[in-house]
Amino acid sequence: MPAHWLLHQHAIIALAFLGSAAVADAQETPRPLEMQPPSAGSDASSAPSVPLAVLEPVVVSAPPAAASSSEQLIPGRDFELRPQGRPADILRLVPGFVVSQHQGGGKAAQYFLRGFDADHGTDVGFFLDNMPINFRSHAHGQGYTDLHFMIPETLKQVDVFKGPYWVEYGDFSTAAAINFVTRDFVPEEVVEAAGGNWGTQRYLTLFSPARDQVKTLFAVEIYKTNGPFDRPQDYQRINGFAKVSGPLSENVDASIWASYLWSTWWASGQIPERAVRDKLIDRFGAIDNSEGGRTQRFNLNGDLRWRVTDNDTARVRAYAQYYQLDLYSNFTFFLNDPVNGDQIGQFDRNRKVAGMNAEYEHRDTVFGIPLTTTAGFQFRLDRPNVLLTHTVDRNLLQTTQDVSIFESSYAPFLKFEAQPFPWLRILTGARGDFFYFNVHNNLVEAPDQPQGAARKSLPSAKANLAFGPWAQTEFFANIGTGYHSNDARAVVIDPNLPALAQATAWEFGVKSRIVPKVELTFTYWWLNLTSELVFNGDDGTLEPSGASRRQGFEFGIQVRPFAWLTYTGNVTQTTAEFFNGNAVPLAPRVTAFSDLTARFPWGLSASVSMRYLGNRWADPDRFQTARGYTLYEAGARYRYKLGGNTFIDAFLNIENLLNIDWREAQFYNTSRLRGEPAQGVNDINYTPGNPRTVMGGLAIRF
Repeated sequence: MPAHWLLHQHAIIALAFLGSAAVADAQETPRPLEMQPPSAGSDASSAPSVPLAVLEPVVVSAPPAAASSSEQLIPGRDFELRPQGRPADILRLVPGFVVSQHQGGGKAAQYFLRGFDADHGTDVGFFLDNMPINFRSHAHGQGYTDLHFMIPETLKQVDVFKGPYWVEYGDFSTAAAINFVTRDFVPEEVVEAAGGNWGTQRYLTLFSPARDQVKTLFAVEIYKTNGPFDRPQDYQRINGFAKVSGPLSENVDASIWASYLWSTWWASGQIPERAVRDKLIDRFGAIDNSEGGRTQRFNLNGDLRWRVTDNDTARVRAYAQYYQLDLYSNFTFFLNDPVNGDQIGQFDRNRKVAGMNAEYEHRDTVFGIPLTTTAGFQFRLDRPNVLLTHTVDRNLLQTTQDVSIFESSYAPFLKFEAQPFPWLRILTGARGDFFYFNVHNNLVEAPDQPQGAARKSLPSAKANLAFGPWAQTEFFANIGTGYHSNDARAVVIDPNLPALAQATAWEFGVKSRIVPKVELTFTYWWLNLTSELVFNGDDGTLEPSGASRRQGFEFGIQVRPFAWLTYTGNVTQTTAEFFNGNAVPLAPRVTAFSDLTARFPWGLSASVSMRYLGNRWADPDRFQTARGYTLYEAGARYRYKLGGNTFIDAFLNIENLLNIDWREAQFYNTSRLRGEPAQGVNDINYTPGNPRTVMGGLAIRF
């Protein structure tokens, strides 16, 4: 095994050891057994005393009532049959959510939702236990979100909040806010090994040494694959996770977790459609096969909850992150440099992120109306060093940008929850976001590079109304404003351009269980964005696109005819355009998802699913089409009892059952191959989707 693998494994083992030591220190001395009082009419002095253990109280909690028809909670069991090792796959269970990987390996996926090509996260806010995941002013793209540091089996659920209606979620949460929630413990220890096509291997272990008052969870994952590409990806990933939670006193609960990611990979990137058509390469070939990168990320997150009184609760969350990325890409091949090629190196070095969320909640009754008031304050600091370079085969030719960024923000907010009538719930609030941008140019020989400072602010307001239920049916109305921040480099280049692009959205919907064993949802929504201006980290230029508008509907159904059988389906339709009438390139127009899952009581679980993405416009003028696809997948898991409390699980997943030729990601841009005209050729450049892929394995649970 390579030395760097051993070093990273040793780091994770040390992390787990330190966590275990913390658990040992946190364990309480067992409480003494209390004596059972004598029964009525007995002689207390002579009756024998029977010891009874004092049981910990059992807390049964239900999810809060929904505030919109598009709000969704995905429990962990709903994605246990999904392909293993890719956290982004969970998002495909969200109606209208499209996830594409346009380089492979450890690069962040490309996200599409509600008419947004959100790139790597510009208009979708991602959180883990409410810790922000998106990166500001990233070397590759604003809001860059790489989810590979999460181990899916450590997640208890995923909360989905579409639209900018939620006062707790600020930057990037325009199309949606996605909050991944971690488990406190696993009920069984797990050791798992899996393998599949192209040398894919995955090894996983989860264990919880403590499950009582103090709860612990430790997990380690090792993943490797070459992918179907002519140039093997040699993608290697190591993940570690450690969490400790429990009471500090009768009224104070706390949790703390840490995670670590290290990965490296090679990639073929996007390839021109004409190169495959003319048989210069096959669909899994490459024009530049030295693309790829390496990354690492460390997260530390703490949560303290204090029940001050029966009606008051205070909560403080604090987090710290350290991150590095070296990314090599080539989108235009030989357009700008016909000799060496156009490969660019993007380096996000020594990024440090720190932040804090504080909330104080008070529950009261005002004029006979139950009212919950929450006051909060959020603070965040990002300090990256960002470099853009011209490279060839990952060798440096020239550094084109080297800046140090200091970006901070704070946001006070106020939220009110009230139920003035049994048939009406109100959730409303407001927040203000205040940003400070500071960029320092480290290239003295290039004074035209971004440098300067700016302060910007933006208010946001939200209102959510829920009516009913009447005949097992609820109606919802939502309105709110939100925003995504732009890259600090863009802000200081032209302070007149919007630093905080505001979104205004409306939504109406219904949820109904009027039909027995059937849940129906329907949502119609609108969203306007003042500016789609983003900083293009690929070449260091501004791309102002003007104001845009979107609207669409979502329809979902879940049928459970038997306790062991569930059918889930949804379809979405979206129109996205700029105010000048041009199309928003690559915005999904029609999506659909269908899944049939059976969980038999004798140990077998199986699912068959379909996902569909319709044709989309690839350019603003609607001349080019990014073709869609329909994919079928299947998964099964069988549990067998070996004896005692030991079980063995056998599982199998098959993606792209019909082995169709499809494109996972597509772009319409100018590129140039050797021998082509100097001005290049406008063409569809795409990343091929995987052919039929089989992955299976065994897990021992004890």
